[in-house]
Formats: sequence, C-alpha cells, structure tokens
Amino acid sequence: MRHFGHIAPVERQRLFYREPCLFTADSPPRLLAAALGATLYSPATRPQLAEDILKQAARGVVSMVLCLEDSIDDSEVVGAERNLVRQFADLAARPAAELPLLFVRVREPEQIPDLVQRLGESVRLLSGFVLPKFTEERGVPFLEALTAAEAASGRRLFAMPVLESPCLLYLESRRETLAGISRVVDKYRERVLALRLGVTDFCSAYGLRRAPDMTAYDVQIVASVIADVVNTLGRADGTGFTVTGPVWEYFRVQERMFKPQLRRSPFLEGEVEELRQALIEHDMDGLLREIALDRANGLLGKTCIHPSHVPAVHALSVVSHEEWSDAQDILRPERGGGGVLRSAYTNKMNEVKPHRAWAERTLERAEVFGVANEDIGFVELLAAGLPA
Repeated sequence: MRHFGHIAPVERQRLFYREPCLFTADSPPRLLAAALGATLYSPATRPQLAEDILKQAARGVVSMVLCLEDSIDDSEVVGAERNLVRQFADLAARPAAELPLLFVRVREPEQIPDLVQRLGESVRLLSGFVLPKFTEERGVPFLEALTAAEAASGRRLFAMPVLESPCLLYLESRRETLAGISRVVDKYRERVLALRLGVTDFCSAYGLRRAPDMTAYDVQIVASVIADVVNTLGRADGTGFTVTGPVWEYFRVQERMFKPQLRRSPFLEGEVEELRQALIEHDMDGLLREIALDRANGLLGKTCIHPSHVPAVHALSVVSHEEWSDAQDILRPERGGGGVLRSAYTNKMNEVKPHRAWAERTLERAEVFGVANEDIGFVELLAAGLPA
C-alpha cells in the first residue's frame, strides 16, 4: 500500500516531486508509525464490515481500528466479537484484496489472546490492538496479553495505547501517571507502535465539548495535557514515540457562531473556491486548522470517525517542496559541524544543530507521504484525494 495510491499514476506524477513510498504490514515499525495517517475507526458490529474495509482502502485509507469498546453498547460485545471473526475470515478469502493496517480496540486484556485464537489463519490480516484508558496499572496486563498472543500466533502484533484516563488529566496525579505510562511503554517499546490521545474522554471529565469552530487547542485544559504528553512521551532524542492527534467529532452542518477560519487565498477561483465553500459548509475548516496545530505541537496522524476527514489529514501530511529543501540542506554531511545558512527559498534561517531533529522527522514524513511539487499546495492534494 501507499498514501495516495488510490489516484492515477499520472496524477501522482503531477502532484509529487517525490512520491510516497510503498509499505506493507510487515514494514519496519518506524515507517509504519509515521505512515498511520488518518486512522479510521469503525464499530465492530457493522454487518458489512469486510466490504466497508475494502471500500475505504480503495479511497485511500491505510489504517483502521475496529472497535469493541466505547463505540458499541455493553450488550453488543459478544455479538461484535463473533462478527469480527466472520468478517476477518471473509477478508482472508480474498487473497487479491489490498487491505489497510487493521487494529482491534478491545475492552479487557483477556480479549486479546481469545480473539487471536478465534481468528485462526486470518490473524495474518491483523496488525495489532488498541488499548483503552491506558495507565501503568491497566497497561501491564494488556501488554502481557499481547506478548503472549504474539508468541502463540507467530504473528507480529503492535499495541497502540490510548491516553484518556482522568488521572492523566487531573493536575495532582498527572505527573506520576505520565511517569508510569513512560515506564511501561519503554519496557515494551518494540511492541508500541504509537500513542493515541483520547481527548473526548478528557473533555468528559469536566462536562465539556468543543464546538466545530474550536480546536482541541482552544480548550486550555485539554491543550495542557497534550503539551505534557508530548513533553514526556514525544521527545526527539530517541526516547519518544509517535503521538497521534485527537479525534475531530464533526461531519455535518452545524449553525455557526464564528466566521469561517479558512482563508480564500489558497483556493484562488473557480472549482477550488467551490471546494472551499464545501469545506466550510461541512465544518471542515476547523478540522484543517486542528490538523495544522497537531503538527505544530508534535503530533503525527489523527484519529478519524468519518471517511470525509481522511483526505484532509493526508493532504496536510504531505511534505512541501520548501520543507523538503530545508531538511535536505540541514542534513547535508558537510553541515555536521553546525552553523547557520540561508534557506534555498531565501526566506528563512536554517540553523543546523537546533533544526536537525525537525529535519530528520520531516524526511521520515516525506518518505511515507511524499514531497509535493513546487507549484502544488494542500488544496490540490486535498482535491486529488477526495472520492470521485
């Protein structure tokens, strides 16, 4: 699979200076963590789940979570597990099908070995499990169960812990909770693909819900948690993990209080102006702003609960030609001693030592999302990624 692999090769050549790389579920963890992109959640109760997965893969989705937790009622869990096993068997019977990375969000540790055993041969389609309400105390049993299931199945399985517990939010317990999470994920580092933020649960602890014209970063108590998570678990010194952006909850028209945040200038005239208006009408301008703020705050990828969010996440994940040029200059071998240089675009200072970690991360993102041509911006990438 590859990002933007669902669009025609000739169109990819028009858009990209360097196209996104090919990868598989067996690619190195570092590459897979960067490649997650917009991770689309779906309830495991859906009767046509296999068809849904194939349809979304054909539209550019490269990672999905099939949920047995908060998205379904407590009474539906047993039936959802049975459905999940049936749907995986259906997918396994289609050897030519190109599938996204598939993860299952469980409720309890015991579900992991049980599901792996029940999946049988179709476990080869599973990339891992999403672990809810992750803390040191809750996380250890989940990761031990994952390790045992991996050994029993012979299949490499990753964990994606979700950081969403109130003790992570509350000021008096946040520091120790983060320290505990750090100890656990470091111990099981080879199995932790990425850390996910459960911002909806954070808001729930205070009876809050952000409006569609506000981002997670406008809710200060949530923004402070994101900052502390990145501070502790997202460092660029080799100890950190990929931390993904929070879910965007909105996907239909709501009455606006504030004016649109999406500038006209990137959209020019004609069809792209129509695209701008459509994004505003569907509250997507707030999503675009939040994706940009995710990147600015050290997050990569995003939890999505609607397919319409996926093209926006992926379009804004592509590395611009200017970013790529700066990163290349900073990482040239002859620059190993440091120093300051003017960017090739002659509009900024590149300081070699302070900007090195940024440059390395930028080239990792460029590998999986590609580098846009000089005259291509996110509008063209977004338009190309939309379903026909």
